[in-house]
Amino acid sequence: MRKIYLCFTLQRLAKELVAGILMMKIMGLKSIPTGYKVAFWVVLLVALDQLVKMLVHCNMEVGEKIEVFSWFNLFYVENNGFAFGMQLGSADGGIDWGKLTLSLFRIVMIGALIYGIGYLLKRPATTPKGVIAGAVLILAGAIGNMIDSMFYGMLLETQDAGFLMGKVVDMIHLPLFKWENCPSFLEFLVGGDGYFFGAIFNVADAYISVAVVYLLIFQYKFFK
Repeated sequence: MRKIYLCFTLQRLAKELVAGILMMKIMGLKSIPTGYKVAFWVVLLVALDQLVKMLVHCNMEVGEKIEVFSWFNLFYVENNGFAFGMQLGSADGGIDWGKLTLSLFRIVMIGALIYGIGYLLKRPATTPKGVIAGAVLILAGAIGNMIDSMFYGMLLETQDAGFLMGKVVDMIHLPLFKWENCPSFLEFLVGGDGYFFGAIFNVADAYISVAVVYLLIFQYKFFK
């Protein structure tokens, strides 16, 4: 029953997002304050992340894998930890303090990101648009995974957890190539199936990773 309700809500959200984009187009982007534009893009990116997660949840079973290409799979897993499927220790029958700490840390970081973006928007002359774009991606990724932790434990029938204790839905698997003789210090780049970058991640993780790489390569001068 909850899955049907989530799917219905998902369809309604998608329609509202399309209507919002059209409205912004009609009104003209130049007449909209930058802060509102940033907020809109954060909401849009978070909604896209949640849309993909709910589509996977509504159409796949946990542990199910669909091979789209030889190098790209949809692999539905729920992880209890950090980005790219990394796990935290789980408490058997008690409070998972590691999970709770991670959720609270995410909330603090989201608050810090919102404050930081607000500060940068007050300095448009000295802040490159690329820095704002990167910060928006990181904020959207953090919020996307935070929603999972806050509510999925109570909403998804595949989970049975309380507020802030939900598991993150992951689905993107990129088994690029087998790395059989991987040096020990690089083993973290190899998944359990022996493939390079065998981690399973989600759209929110991708936002954060792309943004961090982009900022380090193209906007590093701003942070000096």
